[in-house]
Amino acid sequence: MKILQLCHKPPAPPKDGGCIAMNNITAGLMQAGHEVRLLTIYTHKHDFELENLSKKYIESTKIQGVHVDTRVNLVDAFSSLITQDSYNISRFFSADFDIKLSQILKKENFDIIHLESLFMTPYIATIRRFSEAKVVLRSHNLEYIIWERVAQGTKNPAKRAYLKYLSKKLKDYELDVITQMDGIASISKEDAENYRSLGLKKPLVNIPFGIDLEKYQAPDEAPEAALFHLGAMDWRPNIEGVLWFLDEVWPKVHHAHPKLKFYLAGRHMPKELTESDYPNVEIIGEVPSAIDFMNSKQIMVVPLLSAGGIRVKIIEGMALKKNVISTSIGAEGINAQNPHDLHLAESPEDFVQAINHLLQNPDAAKEQGLAARKIVEERFDNKVLTQQLVDFYKDLLS
Repeated sequence: MKILQLCHKPPAPPKDGGCIAMNNITAGLMQAGHEVRLLTIYTHKHDFELENLSKKYIESTKIQGVHVDTRVNLVDAFSSLITQDSYNISRFFSADFDIKLSQILKKENFDIIHLESLFMTPYIATIRRFSEAKVVLRSHNLEYIIWERVAQGTKNPAKRAYLKYLSKKLKDYELDVITQMDGIASISKEDAENYRSLGLKKPLVNIPFGIDLEKYQAPDEAPEAALFHLGAMDWRPNIEGVLWFLDEVWPKVHHAHPKLKFYLAGRHMPKELTESDYPNVEIIGEVPSAIDFMNSKQIMVVPLLSAGGIRVKIIEGMALKKNVISTSIGAEGINAQNPHDLHLAESPEDFVQAINHLLQNPDAAKEQGLAARKIVEERFDNKVLTQQLVDFYKDLLS
């Protein structure tokens, strides 16, 4: 098959969970013998680093990037209130990208056009105009659910009202756009159920995030008995969750374990964290290798209060036999058993109890890490999941 993959940020080099998810689909499809062409948006947050890509990758994917200014513009945001547009989505529409897409579609025929996330759906009209390919939405999450959850946790009444309005516009948009797809590949069981609850009649398959297991190997030596969080810190749910953990959970943990350290790593670390003075909290920022960083610490905390889809970093951490402590929202889509595979924690007390248990019971912690790795091997092998996606493509084409 010949597939055109449209991305809302460069999938390579894979610098965050979303990039890794997209890049693994590209790699999986090519390894399975299919031709994949890449056209991607790049932004002020996610640059197009062609010089950091291999010659083979560039030649194989014919990757091209178009810069789109997705920064929030107050005039445009206000205009969207009047025009009823979903500003979160319209920010990703670019005439330059649309022209480049048109040029590709006029010259080449594709079997499948694979849209990575809702942010690429503004280009559906152009796709339908110039191509007869089947269009598949790879849904990383339902965007409106994220903003509903953010709104619920916002104390400022005016801000909460705006976020509720934003989530409603996103929901209206998603309800409309799913009818224009030939098929949807959700990333979690919860998202698949939410799509069906919205009345989706189109073909739907649930294919979670997959990884190349050979790349995720834990060293024999024991890592530092420390906590860590790894994630892009320009994503609002991450900032919200980390600040909640630092304010509500960490003081209790530090009191019980005064020598325990908590490492915060990730791109775009905000000033409110880099200039903070939480005791025994080390702000690392962006790390050269996420795998090396995770291998050096033992306990991953994922205190997400508002999110959707599936958290790539949890899958990676479990593959490396980490002890993961996450909220149920953070662990959506993994279907792991608590506390056999990971610990679920909702309140500060839950987090403290889980941390205490892992620190005081190293044998139990080791067993949990082994169970976590087994879950990933059974459910998140990229080769197996790629074949499921290919079978879905073939069903649509037939």
